[in-house]
Amino acid sequence: MPNLASVLKDEVARLARKEIRRQTAALQKASAQYRRDIAALKRQSAVLERQMVQLQSRPAAQPVQPAQESAPAEEGAKHRFTAKGLRSQRKRLGLSAGDYAKLVGVTPQSIYNWERGGARPRQSQIAALAAVRGMGKKEVKAKLAILPKAEPKKKAAAKNAAPNKAKKAAPKKKAVAKKAAPKKVKKAVAKKKATKKKKA
Repeated sequence: MPNLASVLKDEVARLARKEIRRQTAALQKASAQYRRDIAALKRQSAVLERQMVQLQSRPAAQPVQPAQESAPAEEGAKHRFTAKGLRSQRKRLGLSAGDYAKLVGVTPQSIYNWERGGARPRQSQIAALAAVRGMGKKEVKAKLAILPKAEPKKKAAAKNAAPNKAKKAAPKKKAVAKKAAPKKVKKAVAKKKATKKKKA
C-alpha cells in the first residue's frame, strides 16, 4: 500500500497549484490590459511630440489657424456631388425642382443646371444637399409644410406694377386735361363770334 502521508502531500500540492493558477489568472489579464494601455499612451505621446516639434519649427509670422475655420471645408470635402446622384435623389423623394430648391435654399434653375452638369454647387450648398440626402419622404413633406410658400412671379409682378401704372397714369390725365382746356376756350370764343355775325 502506498504511504498515506505521501498521498495526502501530493493531493495538497495539486490543490494548491490549482488555487494558485485561479488566483493568478485575473492578475495576468489585468497586467496584459495594463501593458496595452501603456503602449497606447506611448504612441499618443510620440504623436504629440512630433506635433510639438512641427509647431516649434513654424515661423512666428504664420499663426496657427483655428480648427473652427477649417471645419466647414472639411465637412464639404467629406461629401461628394454628382449630377446623376442629384437626379436619382430627387426622383426617390418624388419632388419637383422647385420643392427641392426650397429645401436646399436655391432657385429651381440652379437645380436644373446642377442636374444637367452645366454648373456645380458651392461647398456650403453641397453640405445642404447632403442634409437633404439623409431625409425620408415624411421628413421632406414636414419641412416643406413649414417653409413659407413663395408667391408666383406673375402675381407679384402684377402687384408691383399696379401702383406704378396708377402713378404714371395720373400725370398723363393732368396733361391731357391741360391740353383740352385751351381747345374748349377757343371753341367757345369761335361760337360767340359766329353768333355775333348772325345777329349783325
